[in-house]
Amino acid sequence: MGGGAPLVLIAGPCVIESEALVLDTARALKEIAGRLGLPLVFKSSYDKANRTSVGSFRGPGLREGLRILARVKHEVGLPVLSDVHSPEEAARAGEVLDCLQVPAFLCRQTDLLVAAGCTGKPVNVKKGQFVAPEDMAQAVAKVRAGGDGGVLLTERGTTFGYHYLVVDFQGMARLAELGCPLVFDATHSVQQPSAGCGVSGGDRRLAAPLARAAAAVGIDALFTEVHPDPDRALCDGPNSLALADLEPLLRSVLAIDAARRSAA
Repeated sequence: MGGGAPLVLIAGPCVIESEALVLDTARALKEIAGRLGLPLVFKSSYDKANRTSVGSFRGPGLREGLRILARVKHEVGLPVLSDVHSPEEAARAGEVLDCLQVPAFLCRQTDLLVAAGCTGKPVNVKKGQFVAPEDMAQAVAKVRAGGDGGVLLTERGTTFGYHYLVVDFQGMARLAELGCPLVFDATHSVQQPSAGCGVSGGDRRLAAPLARAAAAVGIDALFTEVHPDPDRALCDGPNSLALADLEPLLRSVLAIDAARRSAA
């Protein structure tokens, strides 16, 4: 990504709920991306270790989750991305994943960032909701201390009081100045952290306008969590996009991205 490369889509259900749902969603996303000529990376978490409540669904875990993601990789033909949470986990996940993701809450964890870099795979580091854009230079340096597989930086909103996030587009421009491909996470940016009764809320209606605004600023990849039926999703349903709504959004984002590139 970066430079004159086409916009990349990173998408999938927030968490692996079942093998069938993951494979069906991956195939549907591949069809959509194919129609639009979009490179696609499939994302789904095998473990959501930062859920609000101890009783919240976390996913199938490392071993089973990697097995399912390997099926997406080999049978559907898509590169795969998932979250990692510890140095030991990063080493094991790096055997399957094409890109490792460091969650926003862990973007300062030195051992994790270095271990992710040591896998030799690209590492997508989500900017913490509490971190200034320019301070992510330290996270980049930590990953690069481990290896040279490449680093991506993801904007996913910044804490603005309790239970509310804002997207700072000026900050996104500063984040891009660090020289790494810039990803915009449209769905986590409309999350309302811990705003429900033991769960996070969100407003998926706002994801589309934020995605279009980010495309106007300039991004290398768009990250969206999608689900066939978000209201029944086991994680991040309120801020996830319905699979049926994804293609119209992508068409508008691509049109804005093309206009920005032609004006540059």
